[in-house]
Amino acid sequence: MLKVISANLNGIRSAAKKGFFDWMQKQSADFVCVQELKAQAADMTPEFLRPHGYHGHFHYAEKKGYSGVGVYSRYEPDAVQIGFGCAEFDAEGRYVQCDFGKLSVISVYCPSGSSSEERQQAKFRFLEVFLPHLEKLRACGQEVVICGDWNIAHKAIDLKNWKSNQKNSGFLPEERAWMSRVLGDVGWVDVYRALHPETTGDAYTWWSNRGQAWANNVGWRIDYHVSTPNLASKASAASIYKTERFSDHAPLTVEYNGASVFMGA
Repeated sequence: MLKVISANLNGIRSAAKKGFFDWMQKQSADFVCVQELKAQAADMTPEFLRPHGYHGHFHYAEKKGYSGVGVYSRYEPDAVQIGFGCAEFDAEGRYVQCDFGKLSVISVYCPSGSSSEERQQAKFRFLEVFLPHLEKLRACGQEVVICGDWNIAHKAIDLKNWKSNQKNSGFLPEERAWMSRVLGDVGWVDVYRALHPETTGDAYTWWSNRGQAWANNVGWRIDYHVSTPNLASKASAASIYKTERFSDHAPLTVEYNGASVFMGA
């Protein structure tokens, strides 16, 4: 079995103070994909770089206190790819890929467009250039899981107030159509939704810090495991951890039975 966790930390230093790495150690996961480090290489302590003996590989944003992603693994990867080949978004620290035999584990942080129209247009540019990369990945012959914050709630079932959010970033028709294409024509699988096709409130992974969103479970499902179909077929359990709060997101864990064979194990 392979156990894979995705967690948007909303600042690695903040999450560490709230006990994230203590919790991570108890999970005994094979891979932990993290997003929104909000840190540069100089900020990374030994605890952040190699917590509890895990190997860490990171993509930092050029802008201080912004974005950044990482993959922690129990095993040293055969190869590591930092960025996906687009200068505009590679400067923002949004993609790291680690290869282990026939298995590739990717941490991704897709842009949010909620802060301004300028950032929404940047988000649309990201989706435009990321789609061909997803198509190439899908055709590369590897088994792949892409974990992260995609900043898109795919369907009405994926957020509490879907009617009032149809004109808001994260639930725009263009964003949802893009996600449908990724999960349709391109052939990727939304692993959580494959296991829990009708779950609503228990599926949310992010809650706004405004108002009483957390207390009232006014959430969104924007964190995903998106995988190749063969790997997705081996997923046996998916859970969202809400007992402790390390950030405004909750960690998403998926267990894949028999998937260690892809690593040659």
